[in-house]
Amino acid sequence: MTQPTIPPPKTDFLRLSFPAPRVLLATMTRPDKLNAMDPASSEEMANVFHWLDEEPSLSVAILTGTGRAFSAGADLKAWRASMEPGADPAKRMGNPKPYVPLSRRKGKKPVIVAVNGLAVGGGCEICVNSDLVIASKAAYFGLPEVKRGLSPIAGALPRLIRTIGLQRANELALTGRNLSADEAYSWGLVNKVVPEGESVVDEAIKYASAIAENSPDSIICTRAGIRQGWEDAAVEDAVQLTLTREFAALQEGENILEGLRAFGEKRKPQWKPSKL
Repeated sequence: MTQPTIPPPKTDFLRLSFPAPRVLLATMTRPDKLNAMDPASSEEMANVFHWLDEEPSLSVAILTGTGRAFSAGADLKAWRASMEPGADPAKRMGNPKPYVPLSRRKGKKPVIVAVNGLAVGGGCEICVNSDLVIASKAAYFGLPEVKRGLSPIAGALPRLIRTIGLQRANELALTGRNLSADEAYSWGLVNKVVPEGESVVDEAIKYASAIAENSPDSIICTRAGIRQGWEDAAVEDAVQLTLTREFAALQEGENILEGLRAFGEKRKPQWKPSKL
């Protein structure tokens, strides 16, 4: 299995493992709190996924949870404490931070979420911003912030419009209702629903492995082209941006020639770590 060349960050909230070549599995481990995230765990997660982008032996990551939840999002008890009279306003959980939570991450490398149970609030927002969503039949999604005097501010709202459309985004966010895995699949928010009794993580590993066997340069460049069209620019502007940035770097690397040679020689490519 994969042996990282850069030591991973110290983790308490996330358990890190490497279930397949070039694949990272990060498992949230606060089942008693429904894998809710306080400021320390959010910062830890940001550090881990920054490390993913810098670690040359890895191409893709999977994020999942333990217990009956994927994640309930922000730790509302910690949030309430940060809002009480006398608390430092600069330390409120809703304030912008010097780190970026996974729900707003752009990054270089794809992240698959293996949604093992409830994914609500910030947990749902992470799913909205992930690259693939594999969900257990028992999983469900929701943005209940409006029921708690809050608002989904971690990146899901504008992204939902692009993924499921204006009216469905309004239905989910303004009512605060839950969405079953099957309904989320029918709306285009989920790639696959895994039947009861089957492992959602094992299924996610299959998807991750199918990605990881490809050129590390091509994975980064192709994902960038998709993301730039989704978030940053009009279609032709996004194409030009990818051509002049990631694709230009891809053409300077070793993997493009290796892929073309392997095709001509009818053999499996031997990829080098990406320098993109």
